[in-house]
Amino acid sequence: MKSTLTLILSAGAVIAVLFFISSTGKKAPSIPLDKMHHTITIQEGCVTCHAPGKQAPLKDTHPPKEQCFICHKVGNKVMKSINIDLI
Repeated sequence: MKSTLTLILSAGAVIAVLFFISSTGKKAPSIPLDKMHHTITIQEGCVTCHAPGKQAPLKDTHPPKEQCFICHKVGNKVMKSINIDLI
């Protein structure tokens, strides 16, 4: 009985440590709040600059390139709802 409880507590501790490690990893940068990016609403807009041979190509080590908005979020959600002059 005591060994079962120890096993359960140990497994819980390992799960807690793994969760902490995974949540403190490097976060993807936000989509910049500038004139170049403020109209980007679909992934196809990203490849106009970030495709191979373009002005800011992605590194070969970058994760799947057709899923931009899964990691990259708009830096300021208010930007889409008000009309302001962006940088």
